[in-house]
Amino acid sequence: MFTSITRTTAAALGLTAALVLAACSNPSDGGTTEVAATSGSKTKINISPGQDRITTDKVDSIAAEVPEEIRKRGTLEIVDSSGSAAPLTFYATDNKTVIGVEPDIASLVADVLGLELHINTVSWENIFVGLDSAKYDVGFSNITVTEERKEKYDFATYREDNLGFEAKKDSGLKVTGPEDVAGRTVAVSSGTNQEKLLVEWSKENEKAGRKPVNIKYYQNDSDTYLALQSGRIDLYLGPNPTAAYHAATTGKTEVVGTYSGAGATLQGLIAATTKKDSGLVKPLADALNHVIENGTYAKVLERWGLSDEAVTKSEINPPGLPKTD
Repeated sequence: MFTSITRTTAAALGLTAALVLAACSNPSDGGTTEVAATSGSKTKINISPGQDRITTDKVDSIAAEVPEEIRKRGTLEIVDSSGSAAPLTFYATDNKTVIGVEPDIASLVADVLGLELHINTVSWENIFVGLDSAKYDVGFSNITVTEERKEKYDFATYREDNLGFEAKKDSGLKVTGPEDVAGRTVAVSSGTNQEKLLVEWSKENEKAGRKPVNIKYYQNDSDTYLALQSGRIDLYLGPNPTAAYHAATTGKTEVVGTYSGAGATLQGLIAATTKKDSGLVKPLADALNHVIENGTYAKVLERWGLSDEAVTKSEINPPGLPKTD
């Protein structure tokens, strides 16, 4: 299948620009997806099991910062979500190999640290359970920096976080703020910053005398999209890259609004997430800054059509989605 994806530059604050997508099929080329950049150039991305990931060299000075226990073990135990969310983390055409921009960035970090990458794929809530128990070293799973999460975890940022409202094709809906979802039935994944923003918007609507949001939760994406197509829900709020990719590959939905993952006044950021005071956050940030500087980070983002979500540096524990009362 070929998918043409056009990205406009996202705003640094508040509302972000939407991905504009159009899909067409090519049955003879099921192992690639075609990405069209704003410049008009096109890049084929590989969705087959044979990924041939972009690599980089070990940096001894950064590798030496890694806690001794992990250095001796020789592996970087990363954890990501089992929910298939292309182009972030999803399964290749063999339905078992984990691929996407998240494992690719994690692989670069492991290279710099001189460690073998070991991917652990679990349910969303078990990412944090595993980090809490030190079963896993670091989460690479589209995890947003929030002030609440910073109480338990350390963050090294590596990508902008933009959310997308997905609706049935030709719904006529547009979402730019809380008033546009008043009285609407909206699906969202539990325990995510998307849920937190939607709950806050619902409260704002009630305070303003508007109807609250009717928030729905589904076990998996297939149930969510079935509900969207059948009209049981009006919208689905999730990561903008995932919503855009789904809209392109199915032709049945569209992104009708985007928003920063940290709210109206702060650009949301996605980060490598490790247990607080684990000793890993500095080597993670240093490794990320190294691959940003040597250009391999940019190559990974380009490969997945996410160049406009690039950051210029990895920050440790920057301001995140504010706490709400």
